[in-house]
Amino acid sequence: MSQESPAERSDVRRLLRSLPVFAFGLPEFRPETAPDDPVSLFVEWLTSAIEGGVPEPHAMTLSTADADGRPSARVLICKDVDGSGTWYFASSASSRKGHELEANPHAALTFYWPQHGRQIRVRGAVTPTGAERSAADFLARSPGARAEALSSRQSQVLDDPAEAETALRAASDRLAAEPDLVAADWTLYALAAAEVEFWQADERRRHTRLRYERTGGGWVRHRLWP
Repeated sequence: MSQESPAERSDVRRLLRSLPVFAFGLPEFRPETAPDDPVSLFVEWLTSAIEGGVPEPHAMTLSTADADGRPSARVLICKDVDGSGTWYFASSASSRKGHELEANPHAALTFYWPQHGRQIRVRGAVTPTGAERSAADFLARSPGARAEALSSRQSQVLDDPAEAETALRAASDRLAAEPDLVAADWTLYALAAAEVEFWQADERRRHTRLRYERTGGGWVRHRLWP
């Protein structure tokens, strides 16, 4: 296998340095006017991202770690957030993320909306919501997504792509015959936020950061250094 030359590495560095970082005309964020709870501000920023045409504003990075503290991250869809400060996502419990959450039930979520120069970081403990809510989430998925979840041995080695196609067709046929079928390991997870941080970029790098921390029955807010 050929190795990258020093000149090629230098070209990549120059390319990366040449890329713009923040758009102009970023929205203003004044922490002193922020609501008392992070969910209200999250919904406000999410709504602004949707109305502003940000692609897939409900996509987020889920970061987990195994029992030895080795991290993993992947992008998936936020399913819900409620007034208690709990964010929801779903996955197969037999996937890597499922195994890691079983061994180390804490995770972090990151939303990033580059057009607005905004990111939101959420960290907390994760628990499965139970069979009833997990089943409801599974049945709300599209037929194709249900068939994929039912047929997939997520994160396992796939030696022959044809095997996956065969499994997908079998799962589609099974769902056509049993439309209320739910994948046994499909799980809706709840992340109860201990911390939520809102980060607003500034073209001059004078970024604004506001962190909410859960304390008993409420939240405290702290302005952070950029």
